[in-house]
Amino acid sequence: MMEATSNPVPDPARQSRPCPLQAALATRPSIESYDPFCRVALSLFRFIGAAYATGASDCWEAAYRFADEAPGIADSPLLVARAAALVRILRSGRPCELCFMPPSCRRLSKDEAELMRLLAVARSEQPGELGSVVCQFVGSGNEDAATRAVNALACC
Repeated sequence: MMEATSNPVPDPARQSRPCPLQAALATRPSIESYDPFCRVALSLFRFIGAAYATGASDCWEAAYRFADEAPGIADSPLLVARAAALVRILRSGRPCELCFMPPSCRRLSKDEAELMRLLAVARSEQPGELGSVVCQFVGSGNEDAATRAVNALACC
């Protein structure tokens, strides 16, 4: 009698493929790749995004409290106002909502990564580059307002 041996031949169709979500998250920058000011701004964007998404005033209070407690911020109410102005401008010129992660998340959504890119370019003081980056991210007609808002936030 012949016994069947269990020596499976690898089937390429059944080999595990990386999860598309894991692959996308692995290529996105994490919050640690930004300087302290950008991390504060990102948290503010997230609190403000949550306020718009939920309508809860607690989110606004959390934004102000977070800015008050952040080291190195001289005028926290102005910083929150400038971050809110930028979010408001971006929301008005886009066909879809901005995607914000929860404030405690270490990863960035695609929109957050673009916001961080805008802020980094504005803080590097390269005006020509900022204009092209803003045009890629902002809807038509809001480029000037968004550029002013990003520059104002970067100067806080």
